[in-house]
Amino acid sequence: MKERDNVRMVYSSAAGQICRGCGQPERGCRCAAAASEPVPARPTAKLRMEKKGRGGKTVTVVYGLPQNAEFLKELSQELKRACGTGGTVVEGGVELQGDLRPRVRDVLAQRGYIVKG
Repeated sequence: MKERDNVRMVYSSAAGQICRGCGQPERGCRCAAAASEPVPARPTAKLRMEKKGRGGKTVTVVYGLPQNAEFLKELSQELKRACGTGGTVVEGGVELQGDLRPRVRDVLAQRGYIVKG
């Protein structure tokens, strides 16, 4: 993102302003739509474990969540505290370091989520 802040658009055939976040025209901006998706009363979360492309390290992925930036950030913080591990918010959901599926399943169930996987 910092590289895009230093770049100035010289010419564009696209109509209108360019979004500074995703680089797309504002009318087709992906970042504004993703940050404002409504959160249902009882969200569904899906769990999976991944190792591929991480040098053999295991990661628990929580996906299938509403694409709301505030919601995902809050959920990520709560899961990291409950599991005592590091993690991050990614485009598809939340990634936590290690195989923590049982703990994550319990935390999500206590919050009232439907958990699959």
